[in-house]
Amino acid sequence: MKSYNYKTREPIRIFVVEDEPMYRRMVKYTMELNPDHEVHVFENGQDCINSLHLKPTIVSIDYSLPDMNGGELLDKIHNYNKSIRVIILSGQKDISTAIDLLKKGASDYLTKDNETQERLLNSVNLLKENSSLIEEISTLKEELTVKYKFSNSMIGNSEPMKNVFSLLERAVENEITVSITGETGTGKEVAAKSIHYNSSRKKGQFVAVNMSAIPRDLLESELFGYEKGAFTGALVRKQGKFELADKGTLFLDEIGDLELSLQAKLLRAIQEREVMRIGGTKPIKFDARIVVATHKDLAEEVRKGTFRDDLYYRILGLPIELPPLRDRGNDILVLAQHFLEQFIKINPKRKNLQLASCAKDKLLNYSFPGNVRELKSVIELAAVLTVEKSIKGTSIQFRSPQKSMDLLNGEMTIKEYTNKIVYHYLKKYRNVMTVAKKLDMGKSTIYKMLKEDRELNELVERI
Repeated sequence: MKSYNYKTREPIRIFVVEDEPMYRRMVKYTMELNPDHEVHVFENGQDCINSLHLKPTIVSIDYSLPDMNGGELLDKIHNYNKSIRVIILSGQKDISTAIDLLKKGASDYLTKDNETQERLLNSVNLLKENSSLIEEISTLKEELTVKYKFSNSMIGNSEPMKNVFSLLERAVENEITVSITGETGTGKEVAAKSIHYNSSRKKGQFVAVNMSAIPRDLLESELFGYEKGAFTGALVRKQGKFELADKGTLFLDEIGDLELSLQAKLLRAIQEREVMRIGGTKPIKFDARIVVATHKDLAEEVRKGTFRDDLYYRILGLPIELPPLRDRGNDILVLAQHFLEQFIKINPKRKNLQLASCAKDKLLNYSFPGNVRELKSVIELAAVLTVEKSIKGTSIQFRSPQKSMDLLNGEMTIKEYTNKIVYHYLKKYRNVMTVAKKLDMGKSTIYKMLKEDRELNELVERI
């Protein structure tokens, strides 16, 4: 029974190019010791080239062929398909030739002697393992591409989401920095991954850095890397996130939380497309797509002096604002059903579980301060608590730590009531423009209130 490649489901095909009949038979016999191999033999290089459409995984080449040498044939094979693994067999122990061939892309260089058969089998087995791993990685990347198609990763039919999808498509089609904003839990990282895995950079790495999750004294080394001996504990050289994202996408999450002292270095890196490792002496070029995200209003942070205006304009690029779940209407039920189906896949015994009408009404009448992330948690808990086939409203439990505002709690002046309302909305939406629209107030009125009322301003500073 033949073994098969992970992806193509075809036998592992090996070409043997050897002009000396006896040695050709020996190599063919050696390769066919493994019944998984489908071996094709050729007397010259041109016959091999003419048969490359058969898609060999490995090609064994005699260096001295009648129509071309091994180096020339190696070039022609790799011009056709660089993924084909090439082993060179030679009767000469020429170190300089071996080094040149390995630099040109040969996978191995073996000298013909009494141990050639064993070494050739070992080399082929190793190359097969590497090829299978590469194909498996390629397949997994393709699966990620499918997973992060807009229709699969960001679910919704509401008008706000249609606008988001339109902007995501523009981001995929154009090489431009993307800035994603939205409340916590709206899916900013999912949007960033969707851009990456649908773009021409999907074969590169998606490297994510959460600026608020890494201690301040470690963030610089995480972003830019360091040289061995740069500081106590730097026992080996470490690549930074910018280097790791080369040819791929670097996602800088919660960029609004970045310390001012590091903002200048980040600006230079993005502007010059190069970084300097800590303790390094030479700049390192990188080619990465930059996507940033934050739940803060960066324009407001610039106004307050906590975010550099030059960095703000550098990263603004294509702005995409993800709407809060409460503004997405029936998307709440679409997502709820999606999360329920995900739960059933993991728990197949609950395959008949459904959302009752009362549960749907309860979901639609809730504000979801934790957005999509909170909805997922609510649905999973409800599915666990339900013993019947239908999830009732009693199983839908909201556990948000946010307390409701009781306007009648105590006696206050009109100004104090107004301040409390404005503070509540600022804490909820974290955006002056949004609050002004929700309360039907002028934004200048809100800025004036912040300026005049120190207590209110201090409350907002703590958001």
